[in-house]
Amino acid sequence: MAGSRLPVAALSLKQFLQRQKVLGIYRNMLRTIRKVPDETDRKYLRDWARDEFKRNKTATDQDAIRMMITQANNHLEELQKSLALAGS
Repeated sequence: MAGSRLPVAALSLKQFLQRQKVLGIYRNMLRTIRKVPDETDRKYLRDWARDEFKRNKTATDQDAIRMMITQANNHLEELQKSLALAGS
């Protein structure tokens, strides 16, 4: 009898969608950081974002992950607002 073709660590649909959301936030964060005019600030923010996402990569608690997604979205919105104000 043939076993399942899915890998042992296959994600559920909910986990997959959540992972896609997190990766989207990460990409948007890096795109927004690229718009920061000062090179030093840009490097600091890029390193901060990478460290935060890497540090939380192994999180499994769904409530904690939802909270981190909310916080990341808030940080992203703040950064985008700051850049918009600096550009005006």
